[in-house]
Amino acid sequence: MADQRVVLIRNAAVLDPTADEPHPDRTIVVEGDEIVDVGGPELRSADAQVIDAGGRIVMPGLIDAHVHTLAYSADLPGAAEQSPYYVAARAGAILAGMLDRGFTTVRDAAGADYGLAQAVAEGWFTGPRVMFGGKALSQTGGHGDGRPRGREVHDDHYCAPSHCRIVDGVDEVRRAARDELRRGAEHLKLMLGGGVASPTDRIDSTQFSVEEIRAAVEEAEAANRYVLGHAYTPRAINRGLEAGVRSIEHGNLMDDSSVALFLEHDAFYVPTLATYSALAEEGLAAGLPKASHDKVFEVLDAGLHALELAHRGGVKIVYGTDLLGDMHYRQLTEFSLRAQVQPAADIIRAATSTAAELLGQSGRIGTLAPGAYADLLIVEGNPLDDVTVLTKPEDTLRLIMHAGRIRRNTLAR
Repeated sequence: MADQRVVLIRNAAVLDPTADEPHPDRTIVVEGDEIVDVGGPELRSADAQVIDAGGRIVMPGLIDAHVHTLAYSADLPGAAEQSPYYVAARAGAILAGMLDRGFTTVRDAAGADYGLAQAVAEGWFTGPRVMFGGKALSQTGGHGDGRPRGREVHDDHYCAPSHCRIVDGVDEVRRAARDELRRGAEHLKLMLGGGVASPTDRIDSTQFSVEEIRAAVEEAEAANRYVLGHAYTPRAINRGLEAGVRSIEHGNLMDDSSVALFLEHDAFYVPTLATYSALAEEGLAAGLPKASHDKVFEVLDAGLHALELAHRGGVKIVYGTDLLGDMHYRQLTEFSLRAQVQPAADIIRAATSTAAELLGQSGRIGTLAPGAYADLLIVEGNPLDDVTVLTKPEDTLRLIMHAGRIRRNTLAR
């Protein structure tokens, strides 16, 4: 927990993600880990630490809704055989890098558990708030089954640092879903179709029966949680949406039929464009097996088209990156890639208020309002005019505050 000191951020141009222009000359009052007031220059507080924003933009901390904090290597099956202590140490460095890029909350989309989230919350690791889902669920031979064709045994010990658990049939899916929820999962992930980083499936496959998908959705909804689904093709996407999956990850090959279902079910779309260009350029050097690298090119060029379809159709779009290994440094390139299709304001909402809605954290993250966590950035330049100012954090992020703790402050220079 942050201490209960009071911080006044004065002379701020507050960027509300729901507004078209920043609100100038505002004062933000932070007490402990929360924002307690936002108002004009008349706001005062005795014995407060005063930070003068100098008229710069102050905006909510960023949210990345698709990360893998344990993915220190692009060779996920190989990493799963490492010591969990080693993997945790590597995760600590990944998390610190995310916070230094301005991400104050991340949703781990398979791998992280309550222990990692607790370590961050208690300050043992430096990093963003971690919304975790434990291990994703995969069918035998599905996207989460990392075994090569000749290997029969899957290490299903829960403490192995794998990203998935293999389950088959409605009863096994239901039991695994309940177990992840028992461990505190804030969401469940299903592999609804084939993927790049798995050795034995095809990207155009569908995975899990509709009955299995519905079993996981039922268990998540019973616990007031939700399911996110890994899918690329319209067939895989649409089966998930019709069965009640709340967010679709990747979705590069979607078509108009998918857009209609997103709207019908009030579901969210989480593109992850950054990872495909990264894997194409750096995947082999980062440990991605050759067979998986070849599959990248089946989805690489389709990502922007899918984003454009969803944007024009009015789908709720959320920021995600899905980076692996040494490629986490490219986390902010998602802004530049999406700027080819979307206006800056929409991309900012994807990384703040819309992401908060998906995570069930509206009013607590992705906003600068009383009662929200004191997660905020002071930015050199206006992201509404040029969203790529956020891609140069060393130069443009003058202050990073996470839950009331100041990670970076270069304003005094």
